[in-house]
Amino acid sequence: MSLTKTEQVSTQQELRANYELSGLTLDQVADDLQTTPTHVEDVMELNVLHIEEPWILRNYLNTQIQEQGERPLPYTRLTGAPSEYWFLNQQRIQKGVLG
Repeated sequence: MSLTKTEQVSTQQELRANYELSGLTLDQVADDLQTTPTHVEDVMELNVLHIEEPWILRNYLNTQIQEQGERPLPYTRLTGAPSEYWFLNQQRIQKGVLG
């Protein structure tokens, strides 16, 4: 799935907003996703090697926010279940780790 520049900016903002809503630190997110804080930042900026990484981060943030009794902010492009997108590696997403 290719994103236009506008869609990229929106997705970056949405990931960042949900990260902030989660109240977690970059170190916490990185530890949970078995990566580095720098890599988490890269994923939020959509600088990724695997197109599944934003989905992994989205799923993680949504879960963390919901566990706090809150509702994640909506996404415009990272919508629905990743399994609805044939081109995504479902095994990578199900592992739930970055990198």
